[in-house]
Amino acid sequence: MTLAAPTLEHLCDLAVTIDAPVEVGQTAMGMRRMIPITGGTVTGPRMSGRIVPGGADFQLIVGDGTQAHLDARYVLELQDGSRVFVQNTALRVASAEDSAKIRRGEPVDPARVYFRCQPKFEATSPQWAWLAEHQFIGVGLRLPDAVHLSFYKVV
Repeated sequence: MTLAAPTLEHLCDLAVTIDAPVEVGQTAMGMRRMIPITGGTVTGPRMSGRIVPGGADFQLIVGDGTQAHLDARYVLELQDGSRVFVQNTALRVASAEDSAKIRRGEPVDPARVYFRCQPKFEATSPQWAWLAEHQFIGVGLRLPDAVHLSFYKVV
């Protein structure tokens, strides 16, 4: 028996500002990088606010540089003053040429990059507790100086 496919409900959009990557280097697992998160905005139908400076995206680059496994951790400060911890894991896949451009901070046509994520939330206020009681998925776009994300609640 096949169950009905879930639907998606738009939660918010993030415009994340970033600093220059910190190249950790090649490890036994792959190439490690850390991208400092310097701030940004949150806008959308379910939540709005800002991204608190100080987070980071920890990256593992594998597959001859074509796959980036991302683990971003940061804090949102919502319009009502509540704070929400976000751990967003993602997979970004592109050709070797486009992946190299991304690592150099050059623009790449988003249609040539697969960038999907699974954000998890931990809220400090009761009115946001529902964030920990649902699954979310997202779509990402890497720009030379920013990352844009759209998050959706899986209904």
